Amino acid sequence: MTREEFERRIIGMQDTLYRVASTILPRPCDREDAMQECVFRALKKRDSLRDDRAMQGWVIRILINECYVMLRRSLRERLTDELPEPEPQPDPGANPDVFRALFSLKRDLRLPLVLHYVEGYSVEEIARILRTPAGTVKSRMARARKKLKLQLEEEARER
Repeated sequence: MTREEFERRIIGMQDTLYRVASTILPRPCDREDAMQECVFRALKKRDSLRDDRAMQGWVIRILINECYVMLRRSLRERLTDELPEPEPQPDPGANPDVFRALFSLKRDLRLPLVLHYVEGYSVEEIARILRTPAGTVKSRMARARKKLKLQLEEEARER
């Protein structure tokens, strides 16, 4: 794959990368930094990509790793006068109740749901991206759906 083709495909993935970063990092500036570092690393290591068809999953894996690096770094860099973390904001047109319920889930439950339902990845592809067994992905998705359902039902009763 040529550098131009690689760059074109990376540019086409921007929305996907941002949504994946949003499931892990709460601050928009951190998401953008993670995406930038991800693209830099992917461009630098593009020769190690064995199968061009697997590029999107490969880049998402790089992004996930970079998001976790940033989370670990932020734990070490806690400032005493730091402002509270902003709440993630839903995309325009998204259901705010579902968005709020989704982001109330733990990250390990939320990420497979976003990859499957928003980005359209199969369970097997998600397992490869997250480097976990497919059975683990299935069980996390089942638990996440159950928790989402309970939370949305509870919110509906409260109204």
